[in-house]
Amino acid sequence: MQSSRFLDRTTPPRIVTLILLAGLSALTMNIFLPSLPGMAVWFGVPYGVMQQSVALYLALSAALQVVIGPISDRYGRRKVLIWSLLLFLMATVGTLLAPNATVFLIFRMAQAVIAAGMVLSRAVVRDMVDDAQAASMIGYVTMGMSLVPMIGPVIGGVLDDLYGWQANFALLLVLGAGVLWLVWADLGETATLRLVTLRQQARTYPALFASRRFWGYTLAAAFASGCFFAFLGGAPYVGDKVFGLSSSAVGGLFALTAVGYAGGNFVAGRYSVRIGMNRMILIGTLVTTLGLALLAVLTLAGLSGPITFFGLTLFMGLGNGICLPNANAGMLSVRPELAGTASGLGGAITIGGGAGLAAFAGVLLGPGATELPLVLLMLASSLASVLAILSVMRRARQLGA
Repeated sequence: MQSSRFLDRTTPPRIVTLILLAGLSALTMNIFLPSLPGMAVWFGVPYGVMQQSVALYLALSAALQVVIGPISDRYGRRKVLIWSLLLFLMATVGTLLAPNATVFLIFRMAQAVIAAGMVLSRAVVRDMVDDAQAASMIGYVTMGMSLVPMIGPVIGGVLDDLYGWQANFALLLVLGAGVLWLVWADLGETATLRLVTLRQQARTYPALFASRRFWGYTLAAAFASGCFFAFLGGAPYVGDKVFGLSSSAVGGLFALTAVGYAGGNFVAGRYSVRIGMNRMILIGTLVTTLGLALLAVLTLAGLSGPITFFGLTLFMGLGNGICLPNANAGMLSVRPELAGTASGLGGAITIGGGAGLAAFAGVLLGPGATELPLVLLMLASSLASVLAILSVMRRARQLGA
């Protein structure tokens, strides 16, 4: 029975396959963050140049998500995922062989093709279950996924201290090959293929863009995750330059945010059906905002330090873990027949905004800067997420009336 299951190309995947797909995408984003200061020294460039490996990766990831969703609606989730993983492996080899920072950044951008894992793991869930169950299942998928990036910076920091930054990308190469095999063996096609051209697919975009619900859910997700992407762009600098921490110490403290995210995903998986998507999104955004507001107050009072700074980001992780599965399910519920397209467009807006905030964080944290500009940027983004979901809820009340 077990072997026949692995030969079947038409059955839905096991949940572990979706977890590892999304997890590889998240791990690629953050495993090497503790290495950024050392990589700048290795390539002989300023920290700001290497910090762009975060912003550029996110920018190309956003652009790719615009087309990944529609292509998967047309040709199928399975084919798109297999080709994306093959291209990811080639790009990872390029990062290891890069002779200078420019070549490294080119191949680093090419690694963004693994965004297909994040986009299509959500779309596969929506293919399999209805709206309420989708929010719950996405919560469980991302809870399991969060275990990977939770230990990613820790492993990345230790590998950097022991073997150098290249070890992080060597690990990605090995893991990418393993996930490719698992997708080939386990992930059957879940999409109902739509026999239309990509141009015809693009004509469906206005239906999504004209929807206030789609924009509300998308902006709630974009601003909620935006504070996290700003954190990704600025926290390595804060840990190294402001607090004088080692790569392994920064990696270990990064895990606090992911612990909160895993907890939030558990709450989303357990209570989303009972409480409802909109209220869960509001709860999540408020948790993040209150945690960051407290961090801002302590920083302004001169009471911040590495434990305070990284410790209070646990609430950012908790809030995002509650908010994002529900916001993503909300995006996909606007037009269920366009789940892949909606996931791609919503993801592109979310990740594109994150790229901008990550780059802006790098600009704010110039020589001699403290952590305060980063904290205020994160707080502003979280406040915007609260306003976005309140607009959705207000619109729902108006329509109900």
